[in-house]
Amino acid sequence: MRGKRYLALALASALLAGTFSGCSGGSTGTAASANPGASQGSAAANGSFDWKKYSGTTLKVSLNQNCTGEAIIAKIPEFEKATGIKVEHSITPEANYFDKVSTSLSSRSGDPDLFMSGPYQLWDYSSAGYVEDLNTYLNDPSKVPSDYDFKDLIPATVNALKWDGVAGHKVGSGKQLALPMNFEIYSLAYNTEAFKKLNLEVPKTLDQLAEVSEKLKGWNGPGSYGLAIRGARDWGTIHPAYMSEFTNYGAKDFAIEDGKLVSKVNSPEAVKMTSYWVDLIKKGCASSWAKYTWYEAGADLGAGKAAMLFDADNNGIQQNWDGASQEAGKIAWTTMPLVKEGDTPKSNMWVWSMAMNSNSKHKDAAWYFLLYFTSKDFFRYASVEGKNVDPTRTSTWEDEGFKAKMAKQSGYIETYQKTVENATILFTPQPSFFETTTDWAETLQDIVAGKYSSVQEGMDTLKAKMDKAVEDVEVG
Repeated sequence: MRGKRYLALALASALLAGTFSGCSGGSTGTAASANPGASQGSAAANGSFDWKKYSGTTLKVSLNQNCTGEAIIAKIPEFEKATGIKVEHSITPEANYFDKVSTSLSSRSGDPDLFMSGPYQLWDYSSAGYVEDLNTYLNDPSKVPSDYDFKDLIPATVNALKWDGVAGHKVGSGKQLALPMNFEIYSLAYNTEAFKKLNLEVPKTLDQLAEVSEKLKGWNGPGSYGLAIRGARDWGTIHPAYMSEFTNYGAKDFAIEDGKLVSKVNSPEAVKMTSYWVDLIKKGCASSWAKYTWYEAGADLGAGKAAMLFDADNNGIQQNWDGASQEAGKIAWTTMPLVKEGDTPKSNMWVWSMAMNSNSKHKDAAWYFLLYFTSKDFFRYASVEGKNVDPTRTSTWEDEGFKAKMAKQSGYIETYQKTVENATILFTPQPSFFETTTDWAETLQDIVAGKYSSVQEGMDTLKAKMDKAVEDVEVG
């Protein structure tokens, strides 16, 4: 497939553009069993799992510099003591992380043995043959301790990391490319004082969101405004709020027609949603919207400039920890506004995960690392004592310590519960993902700036670009 010419190394700069700081991106495999390791008679099921089996092995692990990576580093000494496996790790800021990983994987040297990644990057890496299918391990009862409890991993996060490798096929089946460690879904964070000040109701529909956003202009003095969203000319602008509402309107990015991948971004549903979005930006968002990434959008909420933030649920939380920002303690969460009140929210998602290098010389020891750092005990530590939100185990969300920690985050857990069941990767997997989504963000900027006579013209132009980008893609 065309993805094999579209290797991660060549796209390192594109991978960096939509960074994620959600702390406080071959042959078909066989799906993992619902409860791996539970077969009668296995060593794992009988409680005799040998954690020392690969003692003396040295692993190399690449970590992104975020709360998950930092939590792993803190527990590496305990892992080494429990297993006898030595770990050599590197931790790299997001600005350089994927560049480094892509270069390392393309060498096919087996270094690193394990690396943190996101779902969109895994489409590229797996197409190039860099990623081990973890179903091999999950489906072998002797390789999974009886207390691992695979079913406790949140299904949406597990499925986001499954793909059969065929462009145009949705995530959720095929190879298990990684195990989830941290994720984000999309919701509306808002400043409760701003709404009290103007006696406004929290919006439940998109029409209400537009109305409230306009009314909140100047709510906290000159330069303050209603709604912070991303707008920079990169793929990170499309994937959070925009793609979620794009789907809620009934639109989609691609379809398979006559054996080819065809862009659908100029459909009536897509044009209607984008027209709404452009109007929302013009009336209710920052005048410098086109420069906004995760960081600027979240910072404006914390600084009392934006009254609302429509982004990752765990973006706003960075501004709401005690002492984190000027507006800390005033921020609350609600589900994303929808076309009609009562509709089911369909949220896109991002999952930070840990994957195994298919060229690793120490795969069994690497699997032990994966087991240890996706265990219940580790996630409880990372999320209760650390800042690993959102955790990818149901038991962590139900943990009393985690609930107590999140008690000051008004509506956060409730919003998560209402959103997660229908959250998934909403994009169509295909090898030109970063190219097409960056073109999409550029088109959105140009429509807002008035460079097209209509939204329809802009989206027609975008469709032509996207069709060109995938014209050689082989689909199933």
